[in-house]
Amino acid sequence: MNEFDISGKVMVITGATSGIGRGLVDYFVDHGGLVAAVGSREATAAQLRTELEASGRSAHTYAADLRDVLQIGPLFDQIAEDLGRIDILVNNAGMGHPIPAIEVTPDDWDTMMDLNLRASFFCAQAAARHMLPRGYGRIVNMSSQLSVVANQDEVVYCASKGGLNQMTKVLALEWGGQGVIVTGVAPTFAYTPGTAERLDTPSFRDDVLAKIPRGRFASIIDIAAAVQYLASDVSEMANGSTLMVDGGWTIV
Repeated sequence: MNEFDISGKVMVITGATSGIGRGLVDYFVDHGGLVAAVGSREATAAQLRTELEASGRSAHTYAADLRDVLQIGPLFDQIAEDLGRIDILVNNAGMGHPIPAIEVTPDDWDTMMDLNLRASFFCAQAAARHMLPRGYGRIVNMSSQLSVVANQDEVVYCASKGGLNQMTKVLALEWGGQGVIVTGVAPTFAYTPGTAERLDTPSFRDDVLAKIPRGRFASIIDIAAAVQYLASDVSEMANGSTLMVDGGWTIV
């Protein structure tokens, strides 16, 4: 028996068409999950479906602008109707780009907060409305090492992910006793198309690696394996915790 098996579980992954989310789709489809992959645009969702089918795999794909919270409830209702239930939510949709604090505008603040924190809450709420009546569910929020340490020119991103950690704790407090386990994963920098430009800059890359005792960036497998544990049936006592997958950055 594999206690970490998620095969046959209905798993919603947001931010699924690029970066870490795209890697998570591949990983969990390959591990037998019934994946509902949510992207922000119809075109990228369709491209994801085509790419999976070309490799002999499949997932249900959906498009929604999660910053518009009025789309979230109907989205999760549709997923539950299509797949029969919702077992797991991986709240992965998010964004970040460096802005010096003195230059942050109200639009900069609202755009990042609306996706990273506001949308994450309302996705969790929508998922929980399907999970709580069944007395079972797993919600894994994709945080960041920058939720607990500061980084230059990242005030909005750091604040949004710090808020996500605290949100994880409160939802775990309210829902854990009813069988819905809420946790988080906080990775360090992972090499993806979205981070490539910065990580390919030698000075930035060297600065980042100097802060990671393990001496390398995170991989999709590192992150996905942590998500798999927290999404599994053996994660109950991790309720409310955020697992650092940062190679030791935050212990220094």
